[in-house]
Amino acid sequence: MTVLEEISEYLQKGRAPLVRDKVKAALDEGISPKDILENGLLAGMGVVGEKFKNGELFVPEVMIAARAMNMGVGVLKPYLAGDGIGSKGTVVIGTVRGDQHDIGKNLVKLMMEGQGLKVIDLGTDVSPEAFVDAATENEASVICCSALLTTTMEEMRNVVECAKEKGIRDKVFIMVGGAPVTQEFCDEIGADCYTADAASAAEAAASYCRRSD
Repeated sequence: MTVLEEISEYLQKGRAPLVRDKVKAALDEGISPKDILENGLLAGMGVVGEKFKNGELFVPEVMIAARAMNMGVGVLKPYLAGDGIGSKGTVVIGTVRGDQHDIGKNLVKLMMEGQGLKVIDLGTDVSPEAFVDAATENEASVICCSALLTTTMEEMRNVVECAKEKGIRDKVFIMVGGAPVTQEFCDEIGADCYTADAASAAEAAASYCRRSD
């Protein structure tokens, strides 16, 4: 097994210290930071995302794998900056105004980071203006809105309207999700994408960012 395969395997098992050590070993072997990121860390997180989507892994296991990935990325960060490797796109994510739920949102964030995206997490109870302003300031390609309550999901409509008012609607891909949200609701409010689970959300965001490069 190559060191990159070992990084992927250990990441999938959530073995954070071993991932860190193997990333260091790969650097010592002269493997490029880009290869370590893409063929070690992101490859491993891709497997985790697929297994989660298929019901083979559950939230705690994904969280542990994501922690291992973050430890590996922490080792790589100084080298990635020097290598001129940026993220594969920027996403602004948050739970909409009036809603304090964040477990689903946090999972989507981890999955998106696992796809190599830069994620700006605005937290919970986020106003439409805050979503749009953060997208503008960070030159984000994607706004991702989460809601767990039927009473707060209407705020997603306001995010779409705010993006129109502030003149960035044609520049951002607006994604919506959460327990009460449906494809029909997404279409009705004029958002761009609805996904039923975190792994699918991450794949949709990464796919859009690749297309819009």
